[in-house]
Amino acid sequence: MRYSALKIIKEGLTGNRGWRPTWREPEPRTHYDVIIVGGGGHGLATAHYLASEHGITNVAVLEKGWIGSGNVGRNTTIVRSNYLLPGNEPFYELSMKLWENLEQELNYNAMMSQRGIVNLYHSDAQRDAYARRGNAMHLAGADAVLLDEAGIRELCPFLDHDNARFPIKGGLLQPRAGTARHDAVAWGYARGADSRGVDIIQNCEVTGFVMNNGVCTGVDSTRGRISAGKVAVCVAGSSGRVMEMAGMRLPIESHVLQAFVTEGLKPVVPGVVTFGAGHFYISQSDKGGLVFGGDIDGYNSYAQRGNLPTVEDVCEEGMAIMPMMGRARMLRMWGGIMDMSMDGSPFIDRTPVPGLYFNGGWCYGGFKATPASGWCYAHLIATGQPHETAAAYRLDRFMSGAVIDERGAGAQPNLH
Repeated sequence: MRYSALKIIKEGLTGNRGWRPTWREPEPRTHYDVIIVGGGGHGLATAHYLASEHGITNVAVLEKGWIGSGNVGRNTTIVRSNYLLPGNEPFYELSMKLWENLEQELNYNAMMSQRGIVNLYHSDAQRDAYARRGNAMHLAGADAVLLDEAGIRELCPFLDHDNARFPIKGGLLQPRAGTARHDAVAWGYARGADSRGVDIIQNCEVTGFVMNNGVCTGVDSTRGRISAGKVAVCVAGSSGRVMEMAGMRLPIESHVLQAFVTEGLKPVVPGVVTFGAGHFYISQSDKGGLVFGGDIDGYNSYAQRGNLPTVEDVCEEGMAIMPMMGRARMLRMWGGIMDMSMDGSPFIDRTPVPGLYFNGGWCYGGFKATPASGWCYAHLIATGQPHETAAAYRLDRFMSGAVIDERGAGAQPNLH
């Protein structure tokens, strides 16, 4: 079934009795060519591209909860490719290009809105650093515009430009960046994968891996044992616990990242704005709420809730550049479990266990990476070789010193 304006009109005139479920609710089979552990954005995107690009349709996606219950529905919806390092920028620019055609490909409204993102700078040194990043983006085929003080005043007149502590001197703008509807992305990929024969199995938690002579040949789950030719894990903040069942210890820590949304307001924030003297980012949803966040909670946790010191820190940074938001009432807040890697960059790689693959360590970058992550993970699973834009995302890069430290914070996940 394809969605269209004519279909909406027809269903409106006939009592909406012709709509079908977005995806099936199948019982798990005993064997699949590929089992994907984790039904978030990355797992569903991987399943979709395995089917659509590589013709592998005997695939099961196992999700311990319901589709959209994890980080794919617990983020601030930002889509961008404004990275610096050669190991990152081409990958995120691939993701940006996939985002731009996603709704047409999936025939699903993901509410992709390319309203731009601007990173504010507050000093001459920071301006020079942003100029370097913008040049790196141009080299990778991305778009970047360095705005001076007059340019940022015209784009964002509502900011506190003359703040005594953090005067706003300009910003790095990526016009093609923006936001998308997080849960709609999950539903769209689920629908795309299901329509090509992939089984999406909800409420099916993996409890162990089946090993035969050192080879992973399936999983044990709350719905029984399921065998597979290949098992691919992408479970975000649960990566450490899941991979421990395969005898692996990952260079990853789990932390909580909080996000916030205010009551609905009139349109004021044109795109996404980030604070250059700290870690704060804000946009405005289509319903009018200000959606914002900041740093992770500094301690390790598996709880989908945060703490008040982080709330205070995030709100202080927001008030530093946008004092008017202090009059808005908070509507809700939530927490997602981040899989923070030791250098702040992700992994898409085969593991030392034959038949077992891993995708994780996305830190703050998981949502924006969803299309490219699925594309590259599917390529790795189908061909056995890493995709060229994800070749640096190896599990063993710390052994060789080939770290991808985008933020320059060293080997401390809580600082990335």
